[in-house]
Parts: sequence; C-alpha cells; structure tokens
Amino acid sequence: MAEALLDDFPGVALLTDIYGVILRVNPGCELYIGHPAEALIGRRITFLDVDPLHGDISHALAHCVARRRPWQGMLLCRRFDGRLIHQDGVFQPLAADASEPLRLLVTLHDVTELRQRALHDHTLLERLQGTLSRLPGVVFQLRQDARGRLDFLYFSDGLRALAGLSAGSVMHRADALLERVYSEDRKALAASLAQSAVSLEPWELEFRLDTPEGFRWLEGRASPTRRGDGITLWDGLLLCITSRKQEEQRTQHLVSTDMLTGLFNRRAFFDFGEAVRARAARQGRSVPLAMLDLDHFKRINDTHGHAVGDLVLQTFAMTCRDCLRPYDIFARLGGEEFVVMLVDTLPEDAWSVLDRLRAEVEAIELEVADTTLRITVSLGLAVLPPEGSLDLALSQADQALYRAKHEGRNRLVGPLDFPGIDEGERQ
Repeated sequence: MAEALLDDFPGVALLTDIYGVILRVNPGCELYIGHPAEALIGRRITFLDVDPLHGDISHALAHCVARRRPWQGMLLCRRFDGRLIHQDGVFQPLAADASEPLRLLVTLHDVTELRQRALHDHTLLERLQGTLSRLPGVVFQLRQDARGRLDFLYFSDGLRALAGLSAGSVMHRADALLERVYSEDRKALAASLAQSAVSLEPWELEFRLDTPEGFRWLEGRASPTRRGDGITLWDGLLLCITSRKQEEQRTQHLVSTDMLTGLFNRRAFFDFGEAVRARAARQGRSVPLAMLDLDHFKRINDTHGHAVGDLVLQTFAMTCRDCLRPYDIFARLGGEEFVVMLVDTLPEDAWSVLDRLRAEVEAIELEVADTTLRITVSLGLAVLPPEGSLDLALSQADQALYRAKHEGRNRLVGPLDFPGIDEGERQ
C-alpha cells in the first residue's frame, strides 16, 4: 500500500537522512523536476536549490533535524533543464526509535503557475486600487443587517481626501462617518436608505458632511441587493458636489435677486410668498402684506437723472430692510413698486410696523449736488387670510395703494375693516 501511494504521489516525494542525502524517491518525480529518479539517489537534496549552500532547503533541513518538528514553506528550485520553479515544500521528520537513524520525508509541489496567477491577480488588484484612489469620488459598500444596523464593508482610499477619515476607521465603526452628516440631513439619509432597502430601488441623496476643512456637499448613489439571510448591500459612489452646489446657489441668487437693490425680485417674491402663505394656512393664521410705491419717482429721474434715481431706490431699499425683520419678505416688483409680507405678524400689529417704515423713509435726506433730496412712500395694506389667494391679496393691497396716492401720498391706507385701527388712523 505504501509503495502504491508513493508511486502515485502527484509531485516529488523524497526520503533523506539527516544530512539531506536522498535515500529514496517516487518514480514520477521526473515529471515535476526533470531529474530521473535514479539520478537523485545518493545526492544531497540541496542540489535542487538555486543556492545549494545557503538556500531555503538547507535551512529547512537544519530546522527539522534540530527541532524534530515539520517545516513548510516556499522553495525556489532549479529543474534539470535549468528553468526556475517555485515549490511548496514540506519537511517531515519520521519517528524512529533510538536504534534507528532519523529520516526525513520531503514532498514538493510545483506551484509556479499558481504563484504567477496570484502575482498577476495582485498586480491587477493594485492597479484597480490605484484607479479607485484617483477617481473623483469614493467607492463604497454598505451593509444593513436584519436588525437595521449599518456598517461599511469597503471604502476606497479617496475617503481621506473627501472626509478626512481613513477607510479603516470607517469600516471599523460606521458612525465615524455617519456622525459627521449634518443633523438636519440625517433624517433624510436614514429615510432614503430605508426606502431603498424596502423597494430595492437605487439610492440617491445629496447631503452635507462636516470635515476638517469645513462642510462639504456630497452626492451619494448606490444600487442595493438583498441576500438570502436578510442582509441588504449597497454598492455605490460618493461624490463631492460642493462646487456645483455653490454655483447653483450663485445662480439662484442671480435668478431671485434684483441687481440694483439686492432685494428679492418678482419671481422670488411669489416663490417665497407662496411658501409663507402655505405655512400660515396650515397654522390657520393670516398674513399682512403691503404694496409700496415711491412718491413722484418719475419727477426725480427727470430732474436729477437716472443715476440719482438708482441711488434713491438703493437708499429706500436699505432703509426699509433695516426697519423689517430678517425673515420678513421684501421685494422689488419693478420700477419704484415694492411689496412686503410681514411673516408671523398679527394683522393688528402690522399697521404700526408699516407706519414706522413710512416715517423712516420720510426722514431720508440725500445730498445731490447742491440740493438736499427728500423722498416719501405711499403704502397700501391688505390681509391674506388662511385660505386666501396671494394674487387676490396683492390686488387688494394695490387698490389700497391707489387710494393712498389719490388721497395725497406719503401715507398708509388699509382696508376699511382692518382690525385694531380707528377711522382717524386709517387715513
């Protein structure tokens, strides 16, 4: 049986003495090392090593003899034809009683092709890692277990440049990254991941991340898969979109801002005004609003020129803005016509706010050449009820403004049924 096993051994099997002299070899060894079996008997096994005197075979032999313990490792050997091959070698001391000398069983397996494949795969992996590290983003794999716990299984090296965190620290503890998501964006992140996990639809989200260099906008995209054990995996990409968001904000500012005065323009007023109306409707509250028109503005332009007219508009806008709260909506609708919405203000309190604004405008003095220029403003006040229309309220404010100008200008006129104002104050 032992003879049959040795004959069929798929590699090289040698029996040596403690000096490495080959005593026996399996017949099929020539196929693996090129040396005929009979040519090996009586030679030291170290002759197979590329360095017969100081190579790994000498070290393995000495290890087994001195420690009486097996040795296993990679050996670089030379075939009969001179070609170098890598062998997985095992040196096994054979048990012997005191009357018999120690023998070593040496087996060699040619792993040259396997090693070349491993080196090739390693090269490809390093190349892939290098490519991933140069991408303008970070590749990741996120896992959610059946209990909903999140952890990252992979992050490419670009994470440090993106978030100031090492990939290892985030894979060790997912919260190292998740805790840096802005608090107001965390609910959106959790909700979007939960929805993706249920529907298995692609995950997409823009969110802000706090980094050592300040906050950054990130865009996340990932494709989910569900495993049989209930685990959900997302393979995705994180991109820094801070520059894009800044450009969007600049564009939005240009689109929504009156360039001369810096106030909201007509388009922005209706966008933000509608949002204020919807919020007030949900709370069952009314919103006071007023139309404002600079008195005799055409005369100012005709007399002093458009440059002075622009200065008047800018001064007027700045004065009004200083009279209002930061969250009140103040916009230029066009020419010398303006509108204000008093957010979270009771209608009965609006009159005093707007009349104080009128008085502040009346107090403006502009030195133009040798002339001191004074300006006034007329205001028409209306109330937008909880279920009312913004367009209708503006129309009512415009009618009140018309009455203010018809009745002598530099005054605030409201609806006849405006709360908290007696007839004397109304005009």
